[in-house]
Amino acid sequence: MPTYEYECQSCGYRFERFQKMSDLPVQVCPKCGATVRKLISAGTGIIFKGQGFYATDYGRQSGGKTCCGRTARCAKPPCSGDDE
Repeated sequence: MPTYEYECQSCGYRFERFQKMSDLPVQVCPKCGATVRKLISAGTGIIFKGQGFYATDYGRQSGGKTCCGRTARCAKPPCSGDDE
C-alpha cells in the first residue's frame, strides 16, 4: 500500500496517509477541517527488509556439477561436450 501526502489549502498543514490505491482520497484537514489537496511526490526507492542481500546468496553451490556434467568448471563457456 502506498503512502500519500496531503496539504491543507487553508492552514498549510502537511500530512501523510498510508492507504490502499482503491481508497478515496482524504478531503478534510485533520487540524482545521478545510479542504486538502493530494501532493505528487517522487515516491521512495526500493526498500530491502531482512538480513540483506549478498552476491554469495545465489552463487555456485559446492559439490554441484556444471552444465555439461563435470565437477570442475569448463575452460571456455558454454560447456563444449569434449571428453574429460
